[in-house]
Amino acid sequence: MANPNLSDRGGFGSKFGIIAAAAGSAIGLGNIWRFPYVAGQNGGGAFLLINLACIVLIGISLMLSEFVIGRRAQRNAYGSFKKIAPGTPWYLVGFMGVVAAFVILSFYSTVAGWTMEYVYQSFANGFAGKSPDGLKFMFEEFMGDSWRAVIWQVVFMILTAGIVLAGVKKGIEKYAKLLMPILLVLILILCIRAITLPGAVDGLEFLFKPDFSKVNGRVILEALGQAFFSLSIGMGALITYGSYISKKDNLTSSAVIVSFADTLIAILAGVAIFPAVFAFGINPAEGPELVFITLPNIFLQMPGGYYFSIFFFVLLAVAALTSSISVLEVVVAYFVEETGLSRKNATWIAAVSITAIGVLCTLSQGLVPWLNIGGMNLFDIMDFSSAKILLPFGGFLIVLFIGWVMKPADVRAEISNDGKLKLPLFKVYLIIVRFVAPVAIALVFLYSIGVIG
Repeated sequence: MANPNLSDRGGFGSKFGIIAAAAGSAIGLGNIWRFPYVAGQNGGGAFLLINLACIVLIGISLMLSEFVIGRRAQRNAYGSFKKIAPGTPWYLVGFMGVVAAFVILSFYSTVAGWTMEYVYQSFANGFAGKSPDGLKFMFEEFMGDSWRAVIWQVVFMILTAGIVLAGVKKGIEKYAKLLMPILLVLILILCIRAITLPGAVDGLEFLFKPDFSKVNGRVILEALGQAFFSLSIGMGALITYGSYISKKDNLTSSAVIVSFADTLIAILAGVAIFPAVFAFGINPAEGPELVFITLPNIFLQMPGGYYFSIFFFVLLAVAALTSSISVLEVVVAYFVEETGLSRKNATWIAAVSITAIGVLCTLSQGLVPWLNIGGMNLFDIMDFSSAKILLPFGGFLIVLFIGWVMKPADVRAEISNDGKLKLPLFKVYLIIVRFVAPVAIALVFLYSIGVIG
């Protein structure tokens, strides 16, 4: 019996809706939380240039490939491979994307819960009067008192589920069109304040003046990995969103604009953070603590810092939300189309099960230390298995599928809207997905698991 959910899937209603939703998927904590400290650890400007080159030469093609698969099949990540390559094991690639989405949102919601706590602390002026050591203790105490983190995590997942529950057009698209402009305005306000700080020029030079003496193989692989991580490659989100894109829309321009928006936000995050870091004599190579310990210290010393701490942590929470919506939709679309569940039931089953695992990830950081395997807590295990294994391996198989399994005529037909659009660079695109991207992703994968370094 045919699944009625397949004939009434819904879809994006406008070009701006496509861009806002897909950009929201790509723009997340990877841009605003991860990019600044990874850039700081890898030389600033030189890393930025290499990262840009990776996105232009490879990232756009990877995003376009996922859009092609989704729109060609008009199915979820799992169903897309099953429909395009029936009777073959390729559907396992789509299933791996669904698993990756489940795993990612489990630990991602933990970090999103941290951002919610810091939004609250910002409004409550909770950073006031604290020394740098006091701010560090505040973060560590919050991590140790995992029940507070769990509460915020659950609140965040309820927000995410509520948006996904409303559907593609009335939920995902509607809120993406609202949240993405807010995100842009917030980050621009922070950038303007940062560049007016005394000594800000040193931070801008660090970000935009390349020092190629710091470039080595490790920096190049870090830049490649950041490009894949930032663009949400390999987790099924872009395939799922691609399936909601109208056959009339230009997939190539959508991929280019989304990649540009994703990169722009990452650069603006650097502009907002590095001038402040240099103005107050902070080491730009600090790790994840840069956001939750160092920046609150900077806000304390900055005129108007109370308001800018609010802007910054609200920005983080919004970015986390736009990404979590797309990740949850991967799992929900799978349940709806492959099991016949209603969207309401699929959303709550997915959200509750992801939150349950996510709560264990959060508890493994403090109250439940026995959730450890091989010296890694559950949070670290989920992070490692998704970012280091599932995403690069999934991305690798996706480009092999596009480059060597799908018929070039079908790929061309999808990108050209059945011949209506000219494709002067189609041969270049095929070379990238057949040869360049597989090698690049394989190198990132081997680097991430420590085989090469």
